[in-house]
Amino acid sequence: MYNLPDMPDLFSRWKNGLSRTSKAAFGRLSSLFGATEIDDQTWEELESLLIQADLGMDTTVSVLESLQSAVKSKGLTRTADLQVVLEQELRSRLDSPPTLIFSAKPAIILLVGVNGSGKTTTAAKLGQRFAKDGKRVLLVAADTFRAAAVDQLQVWAQRLELPIVAGQMGSDPGAVVYDGVQSAVARGFDLVLVDTAGRLHTRYNLMEELKKVNRVAGKALPGAPHAVWLVLDATTGQNALVQARAFKEAVNVTGIILAKLDSSARGGMAFAIQKELGLPILFAGLGEKAEDLAPFDPESFVKGILAE
Repeated sequence: MYNLPDMPDLFSRWKNGLSRTSKAAFGRLSSLFGATEIDDQTWEELESLLIQADLGMDTTVSVLESLQSAVKSKGLTRTADLQVVLEQELRSRLDSPPTLIFSAKPAIILLVGVNGSGKTTTAAKLGQRFAKDGKRVLLVAADTFRAAAVDQLQVWAQRLELPIVAGQMGSDPGAVVYDGVQSAVARGFDLVLVDTAGRLHTRYNLMEELKKVNRVAGKALPGAPHAVWLVLDATTGQNALVQARAFKEAVNVTGIILAKLDSSARGGMAFAIQKELGLPILFAGLGEKAEDLAPFDPESFVKGILAE
């Protein structure tokens, strides 16, 4: 279980974190939803706006069809009436994340994703969040391809006072994961967060290496990993979908974390992720501080992107 901040503060953080998406695309809503009649130009502008926000063509078409159906059934004629309908439609397309309950002890969580997606920082932020909830958390720095990744996680671990198992540069990442899991079992940890190496989803050998890390975790502790969370860089927009499909095929991805949402004008990609992947969005990065990794809140997300 995790604790949520007070609702006014929560919405303020989401509004600020989504300001780029709101201003870049949805900022035109106020002029679109004026006191005018709904006509063909209304639908053309709305289509352009949704695509610009990176909902993707399929999702955009589906949203427009639902809105047009609602307008017809409710007898709406003014563009001002569309705003509430749009908000309801967008909200209906986002699932609330499941409550995180880890029955295994220790519960092993692999963080996967492409290079530069924000995995290492996310691992540290998750570590702090779970530690604040009373969990004994162990970080495992298994990105042995990149010395900076190990150093970065060690700096975070020291700053947040979290224990860490780290591999040497060039060492076998599977061996690091095995040692980390075994250490967690022996020392009675509740959670193990494994920072895996970033890998291009198009590189077959690297994806095979990730499958090996996945298998090794199961050898170290039967049933592990208990979760595989894919960290996606929200600034890549629709490109993140291609990555997500590849990782989902390679390893059993169980949830999505949207990193760098505050740096992106493409927040609409969250709708495409839900529609095409059927995976829950668990957390979103709303800033650079450790506490800025927030449990995904569909209500605040939709209100945030429509805030302008």
